[in-house]
Amino acid sequence: MRTLQIRLDKGESEAIILAKELNISMLIIDERLGTKIAKEYGLNTVGLLGILIRAKQKGIITNLMPLIDDLENVAGFWIGDKLKNSIKKIVQE
Repeated sequence: MRTLQIRLDKGESEAIILAKELNISMLIIDERLGTKIAKEYGLNTVGLLGILIRAKQKGIITNLMPLIDDLENVAGFWIGDKLKNSIKKIVQE
């Protein structure tokens, strides 16, 4: 697991290590490299957008696109147009 700390930042490497130690099957992680490495360690992953899509599908949130706009404009979260359009289709907004 020492190689994790060389390849990833401390937070991501610790999250993967903890998930493995606690036998957690799903890890919330957004960074592409972190996701790839988590999968190499046998973990399933989901990102923030995946969590928000599930929340919309379960009726926990009513409108997803305003939240995505806030993520981009307020929090500096980058979401490509292609992905944004795919999300719109999935959640029918």
